[in-house]
Amino acid sequence: MKKYLITASPSYFQLRKYMPDFALYRDKENENYALKAREFIEMAKQIKTLKPFLHRDYTLANSLNAAGVHLTSTQFEDIKKAKKLDLEVIISTHTHVEVLKAEDLGADYVTYSPIFHSPHKGEPKGLEDLKELVQKTDIKIFALGGIIDEEQIQEIEKTKSYGFASIRYFL
Repeated sequence: MKKYLITASPSYFQLRKYMPDFALYRDKENENYALKAREFIEMAKQIKTLKPFLHRDYTLANSLNAAGVHLTSTQFEDIKKAKKLDLEVIISTHTHVEVLKAEDLGADYVTYSPIFHSPHKGEPKGLEDLKELVQKTDIKIFALGGIIDEEQIQEIEKTKSYGFASIRYFL
């Protein structure tokens, strides 16, 4: 199962310690996001097996040679634009309808959340809902939301999800 690290303050130590397959630099508040994004991409590319992604800005992701962009759930119209730049696309989703729409528009992956309780993220979807979703689509799904320990990851693995994404698990 693939590991997707989401962070606002990436460090080489963090990347080496957890060896995620994917890593997202997401910092909604940083005025120097483009500069920090460049540093993140350079750091991430030192780990050959890691795919670095940037949040929201597909033009910046393209100019910095990121593997891809992680779009928000309000950016479905940007999927095709990012794909034309040869970027891999992950998009945040919260319903089965959104997942199927992302698949139809050509996204490579989705995050689907929240699976478990996560502060301020609404009612958890749960493992049964995730398992049902995985069975009805071919798009690669990263389970997201409230994932903090190995037991949860083992339960997600049973759903046949492509992987899991987390912030707190990797702290």
